[in-house]
Amino acid sequence: MTEGPDAVLTKRCCVVGGGPAGMMLGLLLARGGVDVVVLEKHADFLRDFRGDTIHPSTMEVLGELGLLEDFATRPFNKAPTIAAYVGGKTYRIADFRHLPVRCPFIALMPQWDFLDMLADHARLMPNFDLRMRTEATDLIEEDGVVRGVRATTPEGRLEIRADLVVGCDGRHSTLRERSGLPLQDIGAPIDVLWFRVPRTAQDPQQTMGAIGPGGFLALIERGDYWQCGFVIRKGGSERIHTEGIGALRARLKAIAPVLAPRFDTLESFDQVKLLSVTVDRLTDWARAGLLCIGDAAHAMSPVGGIGINLAIQDAVAAANILAPALKEGPADLAVLRQVQERREPPTRRTQKMQVFVQDKILGPIVSSTEKPSAPLFLRVFNALPILQRIPARVIGMGFLPEHVRPELRASAEKA
Repeated sequence: MTEGPDAVLTKRCCVVGGGPAGMMLGLLLARGGVDVVVLEKHADFLRDFRGDTIHPSTMEVLGELGLLEDFATRPFNKAPTIAAYVGGKTYRIADFRHLPVRCPFIALMPQWDFLDMLADHARLMPNFDLRMRTEATDLIEEDGVVRGVRATTPEGRLEIRADLVVGCDGRHSTLRERSGLPLQDIGAPIDVLWFRVPRTAQDPQQTMGAIGPGGFLALIERGDYWQCGFVIRKGGSERIHTEGIGALRARLKAIAPVLAPRFDTLESFDQVKLLSVTVDRLTDWARAGLLCIGDAAHAMSPVGGIGINLAIQDAVAAANILAPALKEGPADLAVLRQVQERREPPTRRTQKMQVFVQDKILGPIVSSTEKPSAPLFLRVFNALPILQRIPARVIGMGFLPEHVRPELRASAEKA
């Protein structure tokens, strides 16, 4: 016989996962008058090598919510352009400065600072509840309908009863696994090794990608250090470990010789984190009582750093659709499916673009051992600056930018 919970909590909506999608959705639903709880399994948001590219589309949402002023007080660096470094020459790929938005640049902000900001504002509202160190482990189902979740906390087992559960618990979503919702694996030929090295005033002044013999290295400028993403062939991490840290340093120096001395600070693989790249998508994002958004609904490639911002767009669309319904009572399945109908088309287009870059550009680069030359598209974009506005628009704003409903913009925060 299964033992009962140590405590029971009842809410209109339970959001599982305190990442960008979960925190934004919780904030917006609370602003819309919905009684909402967000569950986050960790004690804080401090985790290394999470995505930290905040794009103009997300800053537009922050502007609509009146949060840009606070955002500007948090630590971040600006990337008004993106470039590639090949054979000792820099080629500009995207120029965000021409976008007709409040913030025509990418903001490079540690994700924990971004999530702390959302949490700070959400906590001011009496109908918002954030439960840290609370891990959802299973769904509560009755007659085929999801009625809540079971969770573990330091105080014991917690049962959350809710009219709606929203899975925002990432690409390894527990709720998605428990739900039985069908998943389509699109595939990825690459993985990424993340690490950081020091940065000095003499280093290049912008975020960029470096292409060299047998590899592509993303270099994200973070003030006094570079956050680096070394793209490798899928499953190639074991071979790199076998070859040793010295061989990795040598490969990195060949790819980005301008930063060669910095790579000497890599002394062991303890400093390197593997991101196993996955690109997938649920064919159905919802069932009665349950909705998945963000990476739980569609795991994205790191290409373009789009994942956070697509998750934020999902959260805005979900709140726009769900808040009016949840104020009146449970949202039926037809309402939940409206979220997928709204967000699946831009998700498909984004993944199609990412898969093209993975298969046609990054895949051949990481499979080649020859000294690379700049691909044709780099040379053309660099020669015709007006073309740089195209990737800036796609990366910076996405295929369907969302706008917050007027009634969710007016803050219900306490003075």
